[in-house]
Amino acid sequence: MSLRVTLRQLEYFVAVGESGSVAGAAEKLNVSSPSISSAIGQLEFSFGIQLFIRRHAHGLSLTQGGMRFLDGAREILARVRLLSEVSNEITGSVRGPLNVGCLLTFAQIILPRLRRGFVDAYPEVVFHQFEHDQQGLFDALRGAKTDIALTYDLNIPSDLDFIPIVDLPPFVLVGEAHPLADRKSVSVPDLADYPMVLLDLPMSSNYFLSLFSDHNVTPVIAERTRDIAVMKSLVANGFGYSLANVRPLSDLAPDGSKLKFISLAGNLRALRLGLLMSEAAKNSLTIRTFVEYAEKNIAHLHPFEE
Repeated sequence: MSLRVTLRQLEYFVAVGESGSVAGAAEKLNVSSPSISSAIGQLEFSFGIQLFIRRHAHGLSLTQGGMRFLDGAREILARVRLLSEVSNEITGSVRGPLNVGCLLTFAQIILPRLRRGFVDAYPEVVFHQFEHDQQGLFDALRGAKTDIALTYDLNIPSDLDFIPIVDLPPFVLVGEAHPLADRKSVSVPDLADYPMVLLDLPMSSNYFLSLFSDHNVTPVIAERTRDIAVMKSLVANGFGYSLANVRPLSDLAPDGSKLKFISLAGNLRALRLGLLMSEAAKNSLTIRTFVEYAEKNIAHLHPFEE
Protein backbone atom coordinates (compact mmCIF):
# COMPACT_ATOMS: atom_id res chain seq x y z
CA MET A 1 0.00 0.00 0.00
CA SER A 2 1.42 3.38 -1.05
CA LEU A 3 0.73 5.97 1.63
CA ARG A 4 0.83 9.69 1.04
CA VAL A 5 0.51 11.16 4.52
CA THR A 6 1.73 14.59 5.47
CA LEU A 7 2.77 15.93 8.84
CA ARG A 8 0.16 18.63 8.40
CA GLN A 9 -2.58 16.00 8.16
CA LEU A 10 -1.33 14.38 11.36
CA GLU A 11 -1.20 17.77 13.09
CA TYR A 12 -4.79 18.48 12.07
CA PHE A 13 -5.91 15.04 13.22
CA VAL A 14 -4.27 15.45 16.64
CA ALA A 15 -5.89 18.86 17.07
CA VAL A 16 -9.34 17.43 16.29
CA GLY A 17 -8.73 14.45 18.56
CA GLU A 18 -7.81 16.72 21.46
CA SER A 19 -10.53 19.33 20.97
CA GLY A 20 -13.34 16.98 19.98
CA SER A 21 -14.48 19.16 17.09
CA VAL A 22 -13.33 20.39 13.70
CA ALA A 23 -14.31 23.95 14.61
CA GLY A 24 -12.26 23.85 17.81
CA ALA A 25 -9.22 22.52 15.95
CA ALA A 26 -9.65 25.13 13.21
CA GLU A 27 -9.70 27.93 15.78
CA LYS A 28 -6.66 26.54 17.58
CA LEU A 29 -4.63 26.16 14.38
CA ASN A 30 -6.01 29.25 12.63
CA VAL A 31 -7.00 27.33 9.49
CA SER A 32 -10.34 26.72 7.80
CA SER A 33 -12.67 23.94 8.93
CA PRO A 34 -12.91 22.47 5.39
CA SER A 35 -9.11 22.10 5.31
CA ILE A 36 -9.17 20.10 8.52
CA SER A 37 -12.14 17.97 7.43
CA SER A 38 -10.35 17.22 4.16
CA ALA A 39 -7.18 16.17 5.99
CA ILE A 40 -9.13 13.81 8.26
CA GLY A 41 -10.91 12.30 5.25
CA GLN A 42 -7.61 11.74 3.46
CA LEU A 43 -6.13 9.99 6.50
CA GLU A 44 -9.15 7.72 6.83
CA PHE A 45 -9.04 6.88 3.11
CA SER A 46 -5.28 6.27 3.07
CA PHE A 47 -5.31 3.91 6.05
CA GLY A 48 -8.72 2.41 5.46
CA ILE A 49 -9.96 3.04 9.00
CA GLN A 50 -12.61 5.19 10.65
CA LEU A 51 -10.97 7.61 13.05
CA PHE A 52 -14.04 9.43 14.36
CA ILE A 53 -17.71 8.87 15.04
CA ARG A 54 -19.61 11.93 13.85
CA ARG A 55 -22.35 13.09 16.19
CA HIS A 56 -24.09 16.24 15.00
CA ALA A 57 -25.05 17.45 18.46
CA HIS A 58 -21.87 16.39 20.25
CA GLY A 59 -19.03 16.92 17.77
CA LEU A 60 -16.59 14.10 17.05
CA SER A 61 -15.63 11.13 19.18
CA LEU A 62 -12.56 9.01 18.54
CA THR A 63 -13.17 5.39 17.66
CA GLN A 64 -11.10 2.74 19.44
CA GLY A 65 -8.85 2.63 16.41
CA GLY A 66 -8.76 6.42 16.36
CA MET A 67 -7.47 6.48 19.95
CA ARG A 68 -4.58 4.21 19.03
CA PHE A 69 -3.94 6.23 15.88
CA LEU A 70 -3.86 9.42 17.99
CA ASP A 71 -1.10 7.99 20.19
CA GLY A 72 0.90 7.08 17.10
CA ALA A 73 0.40 10.47 15.47
CA ARG A 74 1.55 12.24 18.63
CA GLU A 75 4.66 10.08 18.74
CA ILE A 76 5.51 10.83 15.10
CA LEU A 77 5.07 14.58 15.61
CA ALA A 78 7.20 14.44 18.76
CA ARG A 79 9.98 12.66 16.86
CA VAL A 80 9.84 15.20 14.06
CA ARG A 81 10.07 17.98 16.61
CA LEU A 82 13.11 16.23 18.09
CA LEU A 83 14.75 16.36 14.65
CA SER A 84 14.02 20.09 14.58
CA GLU A 85 15.71 20.49 17.96
CA VAL A 86 18.74 18.52 16.72
CA SER A 87 18.92 20.85 13.73
CA ASN A 88 18.75 23.90 16.01
CA GLU A 89 21.56 22.55 18.17
CA ILE A 90 23.74 21.85 15.12
CA THR A 91 23.19 25.27 13.59
CA GLY A 92 22.90 27.20 16.86
CA SER A 93 19.57 28.62 15.68
CA VAL A 94 16.76 29.62 18.04
CA ARG A 95 13.67 28.86 15.98
CA GLY A 96 10.59 26.70 15.65
CA PRO A 97 7.48 26.34 17.82
CA LEU A 98 7.46 27.33 21.47
CA ASN A 99 4.33 26.62 23.52
CA VAL A 100 4.29 28.60 26.75
CA GLY A 101 1.73 28.19 29.51
CA CYS A 102 1.00 30.75 32.19
CA LEU A 103 -0.97 30.83 35.42
CA LEU A 104 -4.34 32.54 34.99
CA THR A 105 -3.84 34.94 37.87
CA PHE A 106 -1.03 36.92 36.25
CA ALA A 107 -1.01 35.89 32.57
CA GLN A 108 -2.54 39.19 31.43
CA ILE A 109 0.03 41.23 33.34
CA ILE A 110 3.31 39.48 32.52
CA LEU A 111 3.17 37.12 29.56
CA PRO A 112 2.28 39.43 26.61
CA ARG A 113 5.16 41.83 27.32
CA LEU A 114 7.59 38.97 27.91
CA ARG A 115 6.43 37.34 24.68
CA ARG A 116 6.79 40.60 22.72
CA GLY A 117 10.39 41.03 23.75
CA PHE A 118 11.30 37.41 23.10
CA VAL A 119 9.83 37.13 19.61
CA ASP A 120 11.38 40.47 18.68
CA ALA A 121 14.76 39.09 19.75
CA TYR A 122 14.16 35.69 18.10
CA PRO A 123 11.83 36.22 15.13
CA GLU A 124 12.12 32.63 13.88
CA VAL A 125 10.35 31.32 16.99
CA VAL A 126 6.65 30.55 16.53
CA PHE A 127 5.29 31.44 19.96
CA HIS A 128 1.96 30.11 21.25
CA GLN A 129 0.59 30.95 24.70
CA PHE A 130 -1.93 29.15 26.89
CA GLU A 131 -3.53 30.13 30.20
CA HIS A 132 -4.48 27.57 32.85
CA ASP A 133 -4.91 27.12 36.57
CA GLN A 134 -2.07 25.33 38.36
CA GLN A 135 -3.34 21.79 37.79
CA GLY A 136 -4.04 22.63 34.15
CA LEU A 137 -0.40 23.69 33.74
CA PHE A 138 0.80 20.40 35.22
CA ASP A 139 -1.44 18.44 32.85
CA ALA A 140 -0.40 20.47 29.79
CA LEU A 141 3.30 19.99 30.53
CA ARG A 142 2.91 16.26 31.12
CA GLY A 143 0.85 15.90 27.97
CA ALA A 144 3.43 17.86 25.94
CA LYS A 145 0.80 20.45 25.02
CA THR A 146 3.08 23.13 26.45
CA ASP A 147 6.88 23.19 26.62
CA ILE A 148 7.32 25.47 29.61
CA ALA A 149 5.11 27.43 32.00
CA LEU A 150 5.23 30.59 34.09
CA THR A 151 3.72 29.93 37.49
CA TYR A 152 4.13 29.92 41.27
CA ASP A 153 5.86 27.31 43.40
CA LEU A 154 2.54 25.81 44.50
CA ASN A 155 2.42 22.03 44.96
CA ILE A 156 5.09 21.41 42.34
CA PRO A 157 5.15 17.66 41.51
CA SER A 158 8.43 15.77 41.62
CA ASP A 159 8.41 14.96 37.89
CA LEU A 160 8.57 18.64 36.90
CA ASP A 161 11.42 21.09 37.47
CA PHE A 162 10.83 24.59 38.86
CA ILE A 163 13.26 27.48 38.31
CA PRO A 164 12.54 30.35 40.74
CA ILE A 165 12.89 33.92 39.45
CA VAL A 166 11.30 36.37 41.91
CA ASP A 167 9.71 36.18 45.38
CA LEU A 168 6.30 37.83 45.72
CA PRO A 169 4.90 38.47 49.21
CA PRO A 170 1.11 38.69 49.55
CA PHE A 171 -0.67 42.02 49.79
CA VAL A 172 -4.24 43.22 50.39
CA LEU A 173 -6.58 44.85 47.87
CA VAL A 174 -9.43 47.06 49.10
CA GLY A 175 -11.81 49.60 47.63
CA GLU A 176 -11.14 53.27 48.33
CA ALA A 177 -14.08 53.43 50.76
CA HIS A 178 -12.95 50.41 52.80
CA PRO A 179 -12.27 51.13 56.51
CA LEU A 180 -8.66 49.98 56.04
CA ALA A 181 -8.05 51.95 52.84
CA ASP A 182 -5.84 54.58 54.48
CA ARG A 183 -3.59 52.04 56.18
CA LYS A 184 -0.12 51.45 54.72
CA SER A 185 0.16 48.04 56.35
CA VAL A 186 -2.16 45.54 58.02
CA SER A 187 -1.74 42.15 59.64
CA VAL A 188 -3.77 39.00 59.08
CA PRO A 189 -5.62 39.44 62.43
CA ASP A 190 -6.59 42.96 61.31
CA LEU A 191 -8.63 41.37 58.49
CA ALA A 192 -10.55 38.93 60.68
CA ASP A 193 -13.81 40.89 60.95
CA TYR A 194 -14.03 42.13 57.36
CA PRO A 195 -15.66 40.26 54.44
CA MET A 196 -13.26 38.64 51.98
CA VAL A 197 -13.49 38.08 48.22
CA LEU A 198 -11.54 34.86 47.72
CA LEU A 199 -9.79 34.18 44.42
CA ASP A 200 -10.94 30.59 44.36
CA LEU A 201 -8.54 28.85 41.99
CA PRO A 202 -7.13 25.37 42.68
CA MET A 203 -4.07 25.54 44.96
CA SER A 204 -4.06 29.37 44.95
CA SER A 205 -7.04 29.47 47.31
CA ASN A 206 -5.34 26.97 49.63
CA TYR A 207 -2.32 29.25 49.79
CA PHE A 208 -4.38 32.35 50.66
CA LEU A 209 -6.38 30.48 53.30
CA SER A 210 -3.17 29.08 54.82
CA LEU A 211 -2.08 32.63 55.65
CA PHE A 212 -5.10 32.83 57.98
CA SER A 213 -4.84 29.34 59.45
CA ASP A 214 -1.17 30.00 60.31
CA HIS A 215 -2.43 32.84 62.53
CA ASN A 216 -5.44 30.92 63.90
CA VAL A 217 -7.75 33.32 62.09
CA THR A 218 -10.89 32.28 60.19
CA PRO A 219 -11.62 34.66 57.29
CA VAL A 220 -15.17 35.82 56.59
CA ILE A 221 -15.51 34.65 52.99
CA ALA A 222 -18.33 36.70 51.47
CA GLU A 223 -17.66 35.98 47.78
CA ARG A 224 -15.70 33.47 45.73
CA THR A 225 -14.62 33.87 42.12
CA ARG A 226 -12.21 32.15 39.76
CA ASP A 227 -11.75 35.31 37.67
CA ILE A 228 -9.18 37.83 38.86
CA ALA A 229 -10.89 40.67 36.94
CA VAL A 230 -14.19 39.92 38.68
CA MET A 231 -12.37 39.78 42.01
CA LYS A 232 -10.91 43.25 41.49
CA SER A 233 -14.27 44.74 40.52
CA LEU A 234 -16.01 43.18 43.52
CA VAL A 235 -13.31 44.55 45.82
CA ALA A 236 -13.36 48.01 44.25
CA ASN A 237 -17.14 48.17 44.68
CA GLY A 238 -16.99 47.44 48.38
CA PHE A 239 -17.92 43.75 48.59
CA GLY A 240 -14.81 42.86 50.55
CA TYR A 241 -11.03 42.82 50.50
CA SER A 242 -8.91 40.27 48.67
CA LEU A 243 -5.33 39.01 48.57
CA ALA A 244 -2.89 38.75 45.69
CA ASN A 245 0.83 38.46 45.02
CA VAL A 246 1.34 40.26 41.70
CA ARG A 247 0.60 43.97 41.99
CA PRO A 248 -1.56 45.30 39.12
CA LEU A 249 -0.06 48.01 36.94
CA SER A 250 -3.19 50.15 37.41
CA ASP A 251 -5.16 51.02 40.55
CA LEU A 252 -8.40 50.76 38.58
CA ALA A 253 -10.65 47.70 38.49
CA PRO A 254 -11.97 46.62 35.07
CA ASP A 255 -15.16 48.64 35.62
CA GLY A 256 -13.19 51.83 36.38
CA SER A 257 -13.65 51.74 40.16
CA LYS A 258 -10.57 52.50 42.23
CA LEU A 259 -8.48 50.01 44.19
CA LYS A 260 -5.97 50.50 46.96
CA PHE A 261 -3.11 48.15 47.78
CA ILE A 262 -1.94 47.57 51.33
CA SER A 263 1.15 45.70 52.52
CA LEU A 264 0.45 42.58 54.56
CA ALA A 265 2.75 42.52 57.59
CA GLY A 266 4.02 39.49 59.45
CA ASN A 267 6.07 36.38 58.87
CA LEU A 268 4.17 35.25 55.76
CA ARG A 269 5.17 32.85 53.06
CA ALA A 270 5.91 34.63 49.78
CA LEU A 271 5.12 32.89 46.52
CA ARG A 272 7.95 32.34 44.10
CA LEU A 273 7.23 33.13 40.49
CA GLY A 274 9.28 31.06 38.11
CA LEU A 275 9.42 28.64 35.21
CA LEU A 276 8.17 25.07 35.22
CA MET A 277 9.16 22.38 32.75
CA SER A 278 9.94 18.72 32.30
CA GLU A 279 13.51 17.45 32.55
CA ALA A 280 13.50 16.63 28.83
CA ALA A 281 12.65 20.23 27.92
CA LYS A 282 16.16 21.29 28.88
CA ASN A 283 17.43 19.53 25.75
CA SER A 284 15.83 22.20 23.56
CA LEU A 285 17.96 25.19 22.61
CA THR A 286 14.85 27.31 22.08
CA ILE A 287 13.49 26.48 25.54
CA ARG A 288 16.85 27.07 27.21
CA THR A 289 17.07 30.44 25.46
CA PHE A 290 13.58 31.36 26.67
CA VAL A 291 14.57 30.42 30.24
CA GLU A 292 17.62 32.68 30.05
CA TYR A 293 15.58 35.52 28.58
CA ALA A 294 12.87 35.22 31.22
CA GLU A 295 15.36 35.07 34.09
CA LYS A 296 17.04 38.23 32.81
CA ASN A 297 13.94 40.24 31.93
CA ILE A 298 10.92 39.32 34.08
CA ALA A 299 11.98 41.43 37.04
CA HIS A 300 12.32 44.46 34.74
CA LEU A 301 8.97 44.01 33.01
CA HIS A 302 6.80 44.61 36.05
CA PRO A 303 7.09 46.54 39.34
CA PHE A 304 6.35 43.49 41.48
CA GLU A 305 6.85 45.41 44.71
CA GLU A 306 6.70 49.05 45.61
